[in-house]
Amino acid sequence: MTESTAAPQSGPVEPPRPDEPSEPDELESRALRSRQRRLKTLLLVTAVLADALILAAWTQTWLSISLVGVGPHSGALDVVGSVAAPALSALALAGLALVAALAIAGPVFRIILGLLEAVIGACVMISSIAVLASPATAGAAAVTEATGVAGSQSTIDLVAATTLTAWPAITLVLGVVLGLAGLATVLTHRRWPGPSKKYQAVRFTQVETAPSADPVGAWDDLSRGDDPTR
Repeated sequence: MTESTAAPQSGPVEPPRPDEPSEPDELESRALRSRQRRLKTLLLVTAVLADALILAAWTQTWLSISLVGVGPHSGALDVVGSVAAPALSALALAGLALVAALAIAGPVFRIILGLLEAVIGACVMISSIAVLASPATAGAAAVTEATGVAGSQSTIDLVAATTLTAWPAITLVLGVVLGLAGLATVLTHRRWPGPSKKYQAVRFTQVETAPSADPVGAWDDLSRGDDPTR
């Protein structure tokens, strides 16, 4: 008598679903998101540091002016950045507010905000170049306050010599950095990670409600003393 052994039948092997990412794809996706976050963080931190240093430079001494002998007012005057380049404080604060908006902005607004950041950097450069090109004109307000003499040409005539500190040149470099950060934001905005879900627009969906009860039946229940709302 011959015994026949049946091979165990195995069930069909289910192929992997195409919508389920494999482990290498998942690792590559995580690496991509990590690079995107690093790029965004680098540009935002660079802009914040540049704006903060511009605001700090605004409080420092930018130049020293030696006056010709005009009685008790002869001598040297120290001119701070708030006098030589008064617009820097507003530009730096606007830049900080812009960085805060960039952190949660979508792709379209990143382009607009990046261009505005580049414009702010250009304005900082113009303010610094104006002081470097004509220190006597930049210190005219300090000369007027010290001597009482007004008028651009009159104050320039009282200036015997000017000595610049390093802060105008430092501020010029910071303006260049801020402008480049804005341009880099425009060029790389598509590589940034998306904004957090809590900043996305709220979507309202219609809630399915139970069909209303028969008003005639509800009136009859109420007449019998039953509460139809329970």
